[in-house]
Amino acid sequence: MPDSMSEQLRSDMECEGLLECFHGLKELDKECFQALVEAEEPLTVDEIADAVDRERSTAYRAIQRLLQTGFIEKNQINYDQGGYYHVYSPTDPSKIADDMQRLLNDWYAKMGQLIQEFETKYEQSETAAPAAES
Repeated sequence: MPDSMSEQLRSDMECEGLLECFHGLKELDKECFQALVEAEEPLTVDEIADAVDRERSTAYRAIQRLLQTGFIEKNQINYDQGGYYHVYSPTDPSKIADDMQRLLNDWYAKMGQLIQEFETKYEQSETAAPAAES
């Protein structure tokens, strides 16, 4: 992934790159997300680990990152005789897109504020410099 914004704008990004760009998700996170999207029903951590050919604990960490970002949802399934287990499924893509749009809008507003602060700070420096020279 390119480091600067200008490099990002020049690169050929795919929509999956948003997972990394917006939330810093790793390749394994994207693989787990893809496994859930391709599944016909919600999956357990063990099933996800099998799908991405990783240890259960490694897949679990990726699932936790996906949960934190809101890309997937967790549901509890109860056994009739007691106990339960969790299954995971992808969040509705329109909700993910709305969340990313809100995040982008917040980022844009913050960058606008920082640009204004930059301009104000360095305009003051330019006007103060000639007065000091006089």
